Amino acid sequence: MTTSAPRSGGRHGRAPAAATSVEATSGAAAAGRTVSAPAGGGGASRAGEASWRRMAGAALVAAVAGVAGWGFHRVFPGTELLVAVIPAAIAPAAVAAILGRRPLWLSLLLDVVLWFAGTILLYKGPHPGVFADVANSWHALLTTLLPAQPEPHLLVLVHTLVWAAAVIGAETLARTRTRIAAAVPALAVYGTALLLGVDGEGSNLPVAGALFVLIAALALLRDDRSPIWLPAGLPAAAALAAVALVVGPLLPIAAQPYNPRQDADLPPPRRVDSVSPLDRVSAWLQIPDRELFTVKADKPLNWRLAVLDRYDGVRWTSGARFQPTGGRVPEAGWTGEADVVHQKVTFGGLPGTWLPAAERPERVDGVRGLVVDPESGALLAGAKPAKGFSYEVTSKVPRPSKQELLDATPAVDPGLTAFPAGPQQRLFRKLAQEATKGATAPITRAYRLQKYLRTNASYDVTAPPGHSLKGLEFFLQTTHRGTSEQFATTFALMARTLGLPSRVVVGFRPGQASGGIYHVKSGHVMVWAEIKFDRLGWRPFYPTPGRSGAKDDHDVVSSDIEESEELEGEFTQGGSDRPKTSQPQATGNGEEPSSGPSIWLIASVAGGALLVAYAGVVVALPWWRRRVRRRAEGPGQRVLGAWRQTCDDLGLRGQYALTAADVVAGQAGSGDISTHIQPLAEISNFVRYAPDAVTEDAAAAAWQHSDAIRRAVRARTPLITRLRNRLLLRRAI
Repeated sequence: MTTSAPRSGGRHGRAPAAATSVEATSGAAAAGRTVSAPAGGGGASRAGEASWRRMAGAALVAAVAGVAGWGFHRVFPGTELLVAVIPAAIAPAAVAAILGRRPLWLSLLLDVVLWFAGTILLYKGPHPGVFADVANSWHALLTTLLPAQPEPHLLVLVHTLVWAAAVIGAETLARTRTRIAAAVPALAVYGTALLLGVDGEGSNLPVAGALFVLIAALALLRDDRSPIWLPAGLPAAAALAAVALVVGPLLPIAAQPYNPRQDADLPPPRRVDSVSPLDRVSAWLQIPDRELFTVKADKPLNWRLAVLDRYDGVRWTSGARFQPTGGRVPEAGWTGEADVVHQKVTFGGLPGTWLPAAERPERVDGVRGLVVDPESGALLAGAKPAKGFSYEVTSKVPRPSKQELLDATPAVDPGLTAFPAGPQQRLFRKLAQEATKGATAPITRAYRLQKYLRTNASYDVTAPPGHSLKGLEFFLQTTHRGTSEQFATTFALMARTLGLPSRVVVGFRPGQASGGIYHVKSGHVMVWAEIKFDRLGWRPFYPTPGRSGAKDDHDVVSSDIEESEELEGEFTQGGSDRPKTSQPQATGNGEEPSSGPSIWLIASVAGGALLVAYAGVVVALPWWRRRVRRRAEGPGQRVLGAWRQTCDDLGLRGQYALTAADVVAGQAGSGDISTHIQPLAEISNFVRYAPDAVTEDAAAAAWQHSDAIRRAVRARTPLITRLRNRLLLRRAI
């Protein structure tokens, strides 16, 4: 007799059909019968379709996680990102597809092993500090100027996030019947990529469109519809994604998105080298023919090395807050006309880790471990560059007009006008006021101060080194000779007595030109000063005279020195030096221009903040009250806390006249509530009459009964009622 296996009543015909077939086969075998498959191969067809959907779903989850990880391309613009994303997205999806019917712990164990394997691929070998890197990479990326360098200790964060999204999504897909819940973790990864990449180049709108299409495909796949729905539904999803790509940049949030780097704690100022470049100036001048580096550039310029803005009366140091970067240097305050200069610098015998560059760099390529100070644009290498090391720099050299220079006003920065305590301050202020007498425009005062030093002291490479207040006082009153070290530092301090924020720059003159390459030697070292102006940024000044007097006769005269002398002559010979003040412009309708956000915007923001604060209270207050009661001192207090919590859960808060017996009587016939309320009331009454005899077990039992009552109350209370009570803070549930 032949018996065919019955059809499964399951939706997909997967596990139920298999179980029925096994049972039928076993029963038939026991009876000595022959079992045949269903006619027409319907079971095999359903099994094949289920297998196809499982594999396709796993592939879609991997694609969603991988595309979300690619959202970090604004943080790491390069193929190195793929090494972190692809294995982390594919491996968990494959594990879930293969072991979806096995215990969950087995899949998770294998996923963890594969995560370790991915880190070995990322680090090119086992790395003992991988967990520390995962924990620290968040702050490291928030203090990095994008693009970030694709270092393993940073990429491991992307690898871990994509891996977690793929694990959660793939296991959710394999073990539940949800449609698009498996894509939620990947969307969280994409949101993280948006926040960390807000300063990066490029756009994540195409990534958002791809995610939309993939999630739509996942929803269609899990809807148990015929596979022909996929080619029908995906074009519609793609069309909606295209519309979003067009509309997305027009949204207000796209103009000024929130940047978490604004709230990140920057690294503190640090001492860069054991020997400051300013302390090397005198020694370099004694051996002027030592080649330090070469520069292949579009035009001759001064090459900046170190920027020093702090002075303690003995030495100038840097207050720079260096941040890692993949090559981009943030723009400075100047937004007007500027010359773009490309350079290729090759190291020779230059000591230290400072990297020379022209004026304000905006892009640096070829330096691993590069860090930059966003304020000054100073560059540092992660390690001491070897001889022959080269890198490329793109710099912007501002070209302000004469009127823009005249209209410039000094920036307000107390740290850049600070003068160390000491009797020398009176001398510096007196000489500065004499040098700038009659000048009113800040730029004119700076140029007259520059001219004063260039004409009242002489350049002498044999002058004693040093830039302490005592040494500079000796320079001003006695020797009247020095190197650019003394001239520049004296200028900066005299400018500070006039309220002009100043700093000192150590760098080099262009060097000896040969075939478009400038050979910079130790004798080309030069120190100059800079003053900070609003909108103009830092403006250089060169108070060091030439060796024969006021006329600069260095071997290679920089174009910057020539320009400053020309402007100095124009400003000090009959030209108006009174800065023009800008007046507010009319709006065209007789109204004054707006000076701030509208009252409606302020009211909306304030209202939103109040709603968020109230929501936080609604969520946190009941939780905090239960926590305090559960952790009260002494078992007796914890028992009473359990009773009060139960009364709150039953809606009896404030009804202090009720006794325990009244509460028990009121809950008679309430099922699980009445089962637990009686023993809880007995424990509570025992505490009231014999508090010293209460044990820890009694407190634990009281809270077990209280939690059971809470669950029962929640089960019988409609969701809408619970939400209303929570919003009105009527109960603690």
